[in-house]
Amino acid sequence: MSDGWSKEELRASVEVYLDMLDKERHNRAFVKKHCYAALAEQFGRSAKAFEYRMQNISHVMTLLGRDWVTGLKPAKNVGANVITDIQAILAELESEKVLREVPLQPYRVEPVGEAQPETFLTEVQRYARMEAVRGNVLALADGRCEACDKPAPFNGADDQPFLEVHHVRPLAQQGSDTVANAVALCPNCHRAAHHSKDALALIEHLYQQVLRLVRE
Repeated sequence: MSDGWSKEELRASVEVYLDMLDKERHNRAFVKKHCYAALAEQFGRSAKAFEYRMQNISHVMTLLGRDWVTGLKPAKNVGANVITDIQAILAELESEKVLREVPLQPYRVEPVGEAQPETFLTEVQRYARMEAVRGNVLALADGRCEACDKPAPFNGADDQPFLEVHHVRPLAQQGSDTVANAVALCPNCHRAAHHSKDALALIEHLYQQVLRLVRE
């Protein structure tokens, strides 16, 4: 990583941060200094270094419009690449799959593939969503993407403009299923909101562009 921290160190920091945030929300006791000390012992950095890294994570949380751990005042002195890494780790840890669909180096030789791919079962946590909220958001968008302001790229099977409803603060991050937290996006902008390196800027654009949105 650009600031000398390994992916393992950053991931462990985000994991501990989310654990502290969860304990704080549920009024369960914890001592932040003990958390920093455990990380310091594991990775050989100072506890103070991990405390400051936690403040960087708080900064990312504010950019996402989310709550941060009390006492860990957001520290903005963090590189854009690290912000992107923290966001990706947050998404991964909170069950928002980070896709890597294209290899960095394309295969020059056609792979054999699998005639009968192996199957397996996975357990996925899903959230109930109100159809009335989805319908109202689509009606308000009136066939145009609320991020890029372009018309829906095609009509769906119902012959209506195809837009996807996106929760600006994800349900997996305790976001609400309300019109004040949802927008209608074209498939391209929807993918960008989840996986682009500029996703934070897109989220901020939505808050500025769509006046009904309320930061949660």
